[in-house]
Amino acid sequence: MADAIKVLLVDDHQVVRRGLRTFLEVQDDIEVVGEAADGAEGVALAGELQPDVILMDVKMPGMDGVEALRRLRELDHRARVLVVTSFTEQRTVIPALRAGAAGYVYKDIDPDALAGAIRSVHAGHVLLQPEVAGALLSQEESGSGAGRAGSLTEREREVLGLIADGRANREIARALVLSEKTVKTHVSNILMKLDLADRTQAALWAVRHGLSG
Repeated sequence: MADAIKVLLVDDHQVVRRGLRTFLEVQDDIEVVGEAADGAEGVALAGELQPDVILMDVKMPGMDGVEALRRLRELDHRARVLVVTSFTEQRTVIPALRAGAAGYVYKDIDPDALAGAIRSVHAGHVLLQPEVAGALLSQEESGSGAGRAGSLTEREREVLGLIADGRANREIARALVLSEKTVKTHVSNILMKLDLADRTQAALWAVRHGLSG
């Protein structure tokens, strides 16, 4: 399983972790490398185990999922985080996406769909339920981003399109024959010009305005 997607489970309910592990362990391309019962343990194990994808609950005692996401982002951890939650309220899910989650699914998701979601976020895609994507877009459009498309340079539009395709900075640099530092500068300029908070908003903006591949 050298090429398997390494997954870390972070949930305070042991029965949930056990159920997830039982299903995921029968997938040929997914390997569960560890389990954590709260956000703090999850952050620590992420550093130790270097998973590719983290399945993260939102509501947990001690450090919750949102704070854990913030810590992982501060540590510049490479893992993609897929929130697995029983909470459908936007006030619960959107902060997690703002904190850096690559997407979210409900705990009653079909097992095969969960495996597909893990593969999708591992491939670099943003995975959002339609109602949350709509809420994020509404917030974005209530700002000034939609009116600032003309301020983007052609290169910035290319970078934005690749962000929407789920490409990491290193992949964008390779595709456009640029240094990674230059790509980071372009990303910062895009967020500033469009008045967006993060790459998730940028990806949604690009899809909404036809800049994705």
